[in-house]
Amino acid sequence: MNKGRKDQLLFVPLGGAGEIGMNLNLYGLGRPGKEDWIMIDLGITFGDGATPGVDVILPDPAFIAERRDRLVGLLLTHAHEDHLGAVPYLWERLRCPIYATPFTAAVLRRKLSEVDLERAAPITEVPLGGRFEVGPFDLELITLTHSIPEPNAVAIRTALGTVLHTGDWKFDPDPVVGSTADEAALNRLGDEGVLALIGDSTNALVPGTTGSEGELLETLTKVIKGGEARVAVACFASNIARLETIATAAAAAGRDVVIAGRSLRRIEAAARETGYLADVRPFIDEADAGAIAKDKMVVICTGSQGEPRAALSRIAAGNHANITLETGDRIIFSSRVIPGNETAVGGLQNRLAQNGVEMFTWKDAPVHVSGHPARDELARMYALTRPRLAVPVHGEARHLIEHARLARACQVPQAIFALNGTVVRLAPAAAAAVDTVPSGRLVLEGNRVVEANGEMIRGRLRALYNGTALITVVFDGKGNLAGKPELTTIGLLDDGEEGVEDDVIGAVRTALKKLDGKSDDEAVREAVRLAVRRAFRRLLNKKPMTKVHLVRR
Repeated sequence: MNKGRKDQLLFVPLGGAGEIGMNLNLYGLGRPGKEDWIMIDLGITFGDGATPGVDVILPDPAFIAERRDRLVGLLLTHAHEDHLGAVPYLWERLRCPIYATPFTAAVLRRKLSEVDLERAAPITEVPLGGRFEVGPFDLELITLTHSIPEPNAVAIRTALGTVLHTGDWKFDPDPVVGSTADEAALNRLGDEGVLALIGDSTNALVPGTTGSEGELLETLTKVIKGGEARVAVACFASNIARLETIATAAAAAGRDVVIAGRSLRRIEAAARETGYLADVRPFIDEADAGAIAKDKMVVICTGSQGEPRAALSRIAAGNHANITLETGDRIIFSSRVIPGNETAVGGLQNRLAQNGVEMFTWKDAPVHVSGHPARDELARMYALTRPRLAVPVHGEARHLIEHARLARACQVPQAIFALNGTVVRLAPAAAAAVDTVPSGRLVLEGNRVVEANGEMIRGRLRALYNGTALITVVFDGKGNLAGKPELTTIGLLDDGEEGVEDDVIGAVRTALKKLDGKSDDEAVREAVRLAVRRAFRRLLNKKPMTKVHLVRR
């Protein structure tokens, strides 16, 4: 029956293609419909305020969850949240083995322990540069540099060709922590032959190179020494090299380092457990900050992206339990603004400015370098690996399109623009986008994972923009209205608008009179609901979420 149906090699992004963050990549190998799959990364992105109450957004893995009996493993390229942050919330839907290098595994174990999965989810540690087999896939990790320890590209060797999945990377001659990129391994892979490169597009619009982590020490030391009182530095918790650089600069200025933020404590513990920060004195916990003189303190804090619950936002609002920033203090934003976070970061910086805090960003001094490759680095990667096909990922549409254009300029014969849900056939025959599969978003709502476009979230948005009305109607045993209907509203009426409430209740009474003795509860509820919505539309031009509480005595 399957005569003539040859094996195929597929690539399917379900997250991170058309957006920055929330990476989920799939490779399938086998007969059509019978492929074995391996997943590369499973990350999150953070809420931007568009959905109230939602801080964490995850890719929807439904496509591969339906095929989990053929999912042979999950390989994590590195320990950033947008590459592993969804594992604790989605692993039970997949229940597959996990592969990671030691530092990434240490970070993941701490995250899994928070949801009681540290013993259930099997993690296999793979050494840097390791080569191993998972199902039909021959995998080799190739060390690169990025803003976190142990970032890896993955060479995926199959009978149909070799794919290089870059993960997040850059070429940094002085990464401070860890080794420089293994360019020799990349060149050997190019000599061997690379069918396709699936690569990071974040800085595809940025000319030149991104600069080296090692270049920041001089500037950070100067800025910290120049502070007369407290100095705070906001950065990504996972940037261990930046933590070491800040600690070195603080020591040169004669200051102690305090860390503020749970994720910083978790990352520090994972780093020291795996041999990083060995020459850095343990950081001081925020609870002990009060014992340190203001001019002898550097505070490293989370929240550089304006996250409302992070340490820096609480400090700026004046409601952090242990740390304040006030007139005469100094804050260094040692990070870039992730696209989409501009409004949140701007609001945070305005609050700090109103408090009299002096600010330094990358626009004022070289206090940050990106962890992603700019155009010259991308060109160098293509020169080393010489793939026959490029499929840009990890970027918004404009980044992917420009990356594809750059790849063609670097003599890559073919480049494919593929958004989340696109099925790309890499081999055999000519590479092409051949199909689409469902992709979407889930959200972490409290301790539950729900659909981003489900009734709960859609209802919340409707209530946000139109308010909520609850009308209670009570009937006696004879089916007559027993008293005045009671209206309760949220986000609809201001003080002094009792007349609107009376008009709405009057509309309800009129609607009930038109029922002609009907006693069906659903008919009554619908008549009342429509009367309330139409009255608010007429009076206020609003269509509130309306609920009817019907009581029969």
